[in-house]
Amino acid sequence: MKSDTLLMKSAFCRLFMMSEMMMEISSLLSLPDGLEVAQLAMVEDVLRIDVVATAEGGACPLCAEVATHIRSYYTRVVADVPCAGHRVQLTLHVRKFRCDTASCPRKVFAERLGPFIEAWARKTTRLRKAIEAIGLATCGEGGARLADCLGMTTSPATVLRCVMALPLPPVEAVTHLGIDDFALRRGRTYGTVLVDLTSHKAIDLLPDRKAETAKVWMQAHSEIEVVSRDRGGDYAAAASQGAPQAVQTADRSHLCKNLTEAVEKALARCRAEIRKSQKAEQKSAKETEPEAPLPRLLTSDGKPYSAHQTERYDRYQQVVALREQGAKVKEIAKRVGLGVRTVQRWLNDGAYVETNYHHRHRSSFDRYEAYVRKRWDEGVHNIQQLWREIKAQGYPHSDRALQGHLEVVRGKKPAELEEAGVLDHFSAKKVVWLFVRPFDDLSKEEQEELLAIRQASATAETIYQLVQEFFRLVRSRQGTQLDSWLSKVEASAIPELQSFANGLERDKAAVLAGLTLIQSNDHVA
Repeated sequence: MKSDTLLMKSAFCRLFMMSEMMMEISSLLSLPDGLEVAQLAMVEDVLRIDVVATAEGGACPLCAEVATHIRSYYTRVVADVPCAGHRVQLTLHVRKFRCDTASCPRKVFAERLGPFIEAWARKTTRLRKAIEAIGLATCGEGGARLADCLGMTTSPATVLRCVMALPLPPVEAVTHLGIDDFALRRGRTYGTVLVDLTSHKAIDLLPDRKAETAKVWMQAHSEIEVVSRDRGGDYAAAASQGAPQAVQTADRSHLCKNLTEAVEKALARCRAEIRKSQKAEQKSAKETEPEAPLPRLLTSDGKPYSAHQTERYDRYQQVVALREQGAKVKEIAKRVGLGVRTVQRWLNDGAYVETNYHHRHRSSFDRYEAYVRKRWDEGVHNIQQLWREIKAQGYPHSDRALQGHLEVVRGKKPAELEEAGVLDHFSAKKVVWLFVRPFDDLSKEEQEELLAIRQASATAETIYQLVQEFFRLVRSRQGTQLDSWLSKVEASAIPELQSFANGLERDKAAVLAGLTLIQSNDHVA
């Protein structure tokens, strides 16, 4: 009897000491009240801790009544902040309670452990906040690498998701508002970004770019004095209805972008005129009859060619003309500024077709070239014989392809072409940047190319002068001279610029404000 009593006392002491130790470990791990450590073990560099809830009951998430009737248990595994460089994994033994309130629709619920662990979370709140802090200080990829060094296993996507889940700070009073759209999924889904132009910070995001959504937001901010926007109708309507007291300004970046697009289309139509002037200079200085105006080009369905189609068709005519003079495909491609495959396809088709872009590659004939030249020098000039010999060595193409490679060897003289000038590779997409930039910012070669284009085409010279004058208005914010510029555009008879000017007239009040006030959407874009 005495020995049994001693054994019971010893077991009780061990149990008491173990309980005290687990309580100390719970305190060391900063577990909240109601959670205690039941067991812990180190498994492959991961500290696994079994945690149990000690509260007598749990509050129903719907009716908030405390339930004490335990229905069942389940195990929940969550990640926690590291301990001494080791990853920590909490195994929670969670209880499910039966709600005894008759009117409550929830009959069974799992006990809530928040705010330490939110419902359905796979990580503790303190681990999530640590990842948020790392993400705010670094980035997705860098944050994931840093977290791994600190004992927190996560992915770049998780770091970014934690950062994006953070709530935006409350919107304070905003007097100067910038509004623009942004792509959630390019070409399909767009949202709206709102920026305080005074602090240059984004203050809110809207789920779409509809006028009604932006109007509702503006109506809640009656302190708005200036709204800087693009020239689209939705944001203009939203500003007029949601903030009628505010001055609307068309931001200068959109004005410059719209003008650049119009200039590119206008220059594409100038290409034929520029090449015509170039041919006139190359002819002898004798009197020639004036050429008839170029016929109007139409598509197969009777619609006039766009500016891009006009430019590409003129390139096709230049390619055909150079080929008739005996130029090789590579020479034509280099002179006109097109790809070799594009030129080859045009010549093979025999008619103008739409083009695709291809990457140049090395010829499969290169590995057989030395052998063919050697046999040619030995006196073997039969193309079929040479083709059969290299065909046996693995040459994959036909005898006609071999014939093309041997043109130079067979004695065909290269075409005698005049030296290529800066206008031969004229491209409206590239040249437009010479027109919109200040002349002093261009390199010497770019200045020479720009001067040659302006001298070759009176239309191009007119475009250049109008573009430079408009950009001076934008840079110096001289909105009072806009009417004079619009009159010059109307007199220029250039359709693309006239279309741009008509758009300015429809939104003239906002354009004048944009060319006068300092506020602009530069910080929004």
